[in-house]
This record gives sequence, C-alpha cells and structure tokens, in this order.
Amino acid sequence: MRLGYIGLGKMGLSMVERLLEKGHQVVAFDRDSGAVEQAAAKGAQRADTLASAVSLLSQPRLVWIMVPHEAVDAVLTELLPHLVPGDAIIDGGNSPYKESIRRAADLEKRGIDFLDAGVSGGPAGARNGACIMIGGSKESFQKLEGLFRDLAAPDAYGYMGRAGAGHFVKMVHNGIEYGMMQALAEGFAVMRASPFGLELAKIADLYDHRSVIESRLVRWLRDAYEQHGEGLRDISGSVAQSGEGLWTVEAAEELGVPVPVIVEALRFRGRSQTAPSYTGQVLSALRHQFGGHEVRKR
Repeated sequence: MRLGYIGLGKMGLSMVERLLEKGHQVVAFDRDSGAVEQAAAKGAQRADTLASAVSLLSQPRLVWIMVPHEAVDAVLTELLPHLVPGDAIIDGGNSPYKESIRRAADLEKRGIDFLDAGVSGGPAGARNGACIMIGGSKESFQKLEGLFRDLAAPDAYGYMGRAGAGHFVKMVHNGIEYGMMQALAEGFAVMRASPFGLELAKIADLYDHRSVIESRLVRWLRDAYEQHGEGLRDISGSVAQSGEGLWTVEAAEELGVPVPVIVEALRFRGRSQTAPSYTGQVLSALRHQFGGHEVRKR
C-alpha cells in the first residue's frame, strides 16, 4: 500500500521502517524535520507539511496518525480539508476510546473511514512486529487487513469491533499491565529486603524458565538488572504514568466493575512522586525496558 504516516516518534519511526521493509510506500511527516530526515534515510518519501503529505497520495488515500492523544484533534483539523469521501484515517496512538467513538462518528458524516488501532509492544514491537487491536467498521478493517498483518507479529492482530473497541481493549491491556508490573515490583522488593542475600537477576532469569509467571515482563526485569545492577542505582524510584491506567479505572467505575489491583497500582505511582522506593525503581526500570521511557534519576 501507499500511505501517509504522521508522527515519527519512537514508535512511529520504528513502524515506518517496518512498513518500508514489508514493501509499502510511505509518505512521512512530523513537526520535527530531523525525524522526517531519518524516515527519508530509510526510504520514506519526505513531506514538509500535512497538506503536502496528502497531496503526494492518490485516492482513496490512507493516513496513519501516531501522535499523543492530546494532539489528535489538532492533526485532524489540519488534515480534513485535504481529504475527500473514500479516504481513511487510522489512529494508532493511545487515545481515549470515547474520543475515538466521537471522531469516527464525525468522520463518517464526511464519508471518511476511521479506525482506532491499539498498538502494544513498544518501539521494539513497532519495528519487529507488534500486537494490534483494531476498532472501526468491519468493512474498513477487511480492506486494510493486509497492512495490519504486515505490522503485527505472527497471529498478533485482530478486529475488536465497532469504533472505539480497539482503543478500549488497548486501554484495558495497559491497566492490566499496571497491575502485573506492580506485583513483580513488590515481590522483588520483598526479596531484596530478605535476610538471604538473594541474587535478584538470577531469580528473574529462573522465573523466566517455565515458571507460572514466565513472561516478557520478567525477562525485561532480568535485562534491567543486568544493565543497571540489582540496586538499580541510576533508576528513579518515582514512577511516571501515561494515562491509560487511570482511563481503565474510570471505565471500570462507569461499568460497575471492581478493579482493586489496578486502582492500587495507579495510586502507588501517584504516591511515588513524593515517596520514591525500590518498588518504584523496579517499575521505572520495566517502563524503560519495554517503552524506552526516560527513567534515570535527575
């Protein structure tokens, strides 16, 4: 396919490189001209403005947006005057699912397809194959299924349902992630405080060999210990958050579903801003491993 790609951050650049590798033609744009140059060096066609990005595409046009959720409406406002009925937009960022429902309804009135694609796997997944959860009309999904297949790891994409479903499932995924990470961090903090002088990196590696909690998270924790030492001395004990955990808790409250584990994991991150701890260091180290988030002590 030939598509426009808007947003060349950590995820976007990696995804553009994978698209090019899979034989797709990409017209790339970002406010950061340096990022555009990096995409062009990989084989993408450079666009200097959003308008020029659209002009370099033939109808029906496809534009993938990969920007922070706060910027999506601004991008759409600038983009829409240049689109016509039959064109399609994919929001691949972490947008609130209700906003995706609203955007899909607004764009449907203009005859423009809109799909919300929740992408999991961090920059490494974007480059080597992500897990993708897609919402929107089934007809639109079927037209673009080959694109999602090429971006995903084997058997790692799926149609979730009508508009908003993709971002809803990804939101819940991130809420679950909060709870899983919290349990790991607390468990390893307990072992660090024990009187046995335990080798945490060795234990993380052991857990990752056929234990019940074997997982990518455990593997990333092992890698963090290997890179930073078991004291995680250069990693902050104050844990940042990107919003999806809070959105999951708010959705659960609206639906009347108790989520005490996710609630406590969210509260811990808030408390960590004034009370950093080793548990917080483990969480920060994990965020850095899978998402490339900046977590070094200031």
